[in-house]
Amino acid sequence: MAYKTKRSKKLASLHDSSKVYDLSEAVEFLQQCPPVKFDQSIDLSIHLGVDPRKADQLVRGTTTLPHGTGQKNTVLVITKGDAIKAAEEAGADFAGHEEYLKKIQDGWLDFDTLVVTPDMMREIGKMGKVLGPRGLMPTPKAGTVTTDVAKAVKEIKAGKVEYKVDKNAVINNVVGKLSFNSKQLIENIRQLLESIIKAKPSSSKGTYVKSFTLSSTMGPGCKINLRELPI
Repeated sequence: MAYKTKRSKKLASLHDSSKVYDLSEAVEFLQQCPPVKFDQSIDLSIHLGVDPRKADQLVRGTTTLPHGTGQKNTVLVITKGDAIKAAEEAGADFAGHEEYLKKIQDGWLDFDTLVVTPDMMREIGKMGKVLGPRGLMPTPKAGTVTTDVAKAVKEIKAGKVEYKVDKNAVINNVVGKLSFNSKQLIENIRQLLESIIKAKPSSSKGTYVKSFTLSSTMGPGCKINLRELPI
């Protein structure tokens, strides 16, 4: 039998897995759970009534959370000429051309987001097998293939996030930190929900949102009342 810590026992006594929470109630509950030694992330998990195997039902998009995610996002920009300086001035952590292409080929992946100009995509495409599985491949839809790299960097640093339905028709995204106040977390959650609802494919029939859960890194999942959805 697995050993249960005092914290896990306390969580088990506090959490009712059959309960359906209002959004504000769930946020309050997670913030009142026994603490850990780091600032936990708050994660949204939403199960959609779509078939990700069909191209016209692959729900994907971007939105900017009003209070950011609370996570450091290391941005690499690969481009040429004056755009390198523009990216650096906008706040890019790394910016350049051939030196970073070589570093990636040699196995360096110490960045969270890759932004490139369209003329770089031929070279970047050759590294798809390395970047793709790690979710680092830039795309025009995500705003990471653009001629305006400065704008892209500023948006990412301001809290722009990308969401994408997985093979199980689920979207999982970080929406903030446990240290955020409840108002900030709720505003971030609602912003992401609104964007996902607006991204509903026209070919999707029946119930679009099947379930919605909120959790913290070391906390339980709280089932959210679907009446909370901004529709």
